[in-house]
Amino acid sequence: MLGRILIVGAGPVGLTLACELARYGVGVRLIDRSPEPTRTSKALVIWSRTLELMDRMGCTPAFLAAGLHARGATLRSGGQVLGGTRFTEIASPYPFALMIPQAETERLLTEHLAGFGVAIEREVALSDFSQAAGAVTARLSHAHGREEVVSIPFLIGCDGAHSRVRHGLDLAFAGQAQGDEWLLADVRGAGPGAPPPDEVAVYLHRDGPLVLFPIPGGRARVVATVGRLDPEHPRPDPSLDAVQALVEARAGAGLHLSDPVWLSHFRIHERKVGQYRVGRVFLAGDAAHIHSPAGGQGMNTGMQDAVNLAWKLALVLRGEAAPDLLDSYSPERAAVGEAVLRNAARLTAAATLTSPAAQAARNLALRALLGFHAVRDRMAATMSEIEIGYPDSVLSEGPGAGLRWPPEHDAGPPPGAGGAPRFALYAEDGPAGAALAARFPTLLAPEMRPAPDGRLHLVRPDGYVGLNAEAGDWAAAARYLARLAPS
Repeated sequence: MLGRILIVGAGPVGLTLACELARYGVGVRLIDRSPEPTRTSKALVIWSRTLELMDRMGCTPAFLAAGLHARGATLRSGGQVLGGTRFTEIASPYPFALMIPQAETERLLTEHLAGFGVAIEREVALSDFSQAAGAVTARLSHAHGREEVVSIPFLIGCDGAHSRVRHGLDLAFAGQAQGDEWLLADVRGAGPGAPPPDEVAVYLHRDGPLVLFPIPGGRARVVATVGRLDPEHPRPDPSLDAVQALVEARAGAGLHLSDPVWLSHFRIHERKVGQYRVGRVFLAGDAAHIHSPAGGQGMNTGMQDAVNLAWKLALVLRGEAAPDLLDSYSPERAAVGEAVLRNAARLTAAATLTSPAAQAARNLALRALLGFHAVRDRMAATMSEIEIGYPDSVLSEGPGAGLRWPPEHDAGPPPGAGGAPRFALYAEDGPAGAALAARFPTLLAPEMRPAPDGRLHLVRPDGYVGLNAEAGDWAAAARYLARLAPS
């Protein structure tokens, strides 16, 4: 008998996937080789679209209570403001960037997962695996040398940039490393030169960028370039005095730093696999894509990988959808990963220009462009990820299909807790809708919801439009669901 789905890696992505599968009543094992969760802040921001999806998961309130609501970002150079964007203009119930340390994100997701009776299995590592047509066989190494062999229906690698699962699939992690070395410091900052406590502050200096991110509890993260990487002469971890001097040089005097809890250097890698699935093995998060932290999209993109995959795995594993539904995961999320990587790389390249002439031209362009309301809004929408969609997916049919279903039109998520996910039907004809739900009970929620535009919509369990058809086109709805139904 096949066991539960095995997820390797208990960071935010693996935890999100485990929570969603457990919510759908799917058996899951979540393993991690580390003896304890992360203690550092790492990924800092949860964006609007991820919070909307967490509404469907049922865990948003705890995160809102624990995080800091950043209302905007301001770009400065030479003591002058170039412009900025206000996150308050994001068209979402969550018009802000939720600043919350990754350690807190993992803690809250672990607590949410425990509500489904699932615990992380720590000090358990994936040694190797193989797959056949109907199952994956995995060898696990436990603490104190115990070995375990399990047969599982699916294996998902959420195990980060050095993914054992990705290596086991022999997939190329194509890309490159950015040439600069960066400084990171989590500190306490105070003084008349401190930016507003709900603002991300970007300083574009001739020697390189400096960014200050607010953290709950009156703390801040400092990120800045410190020069080109020299592999033969690695820099020691920075001192607080060195960080203080760098902040004063690039942001001006008046901000006093103290109480450091994390001082380090890092390098930006921009890499991605060509496919997120091989047979019964899947990749999500940093195991599939890593990129510049510019814009704070990395963890959010990975968590959204997990949400996309979870409902498809649940339907297929329960026999409530055709197995080829899983074919949509890799192309959908690979396209998103490529776009996020490209945007983050462009932001990083613009911020790290070294030519004085190029820096001056950049600053002039930013001042001009950020003077337009439409540009500021587009920048905020891109960062928040509310514009992410799947217009080219095989699951998208009709005008606007694949786009995010506006939360203001959502009558609540389709059923999930304790049962399989379902598509939601938005239409006007009650009897025809009831007949459609009766015909496809494993795919469609029984209740029909009013359509905001008089058309007929099938909305996926992850809140994206699957079908957009003319009002009363029940044949189109039936054809769409018949493609997904089990044979």
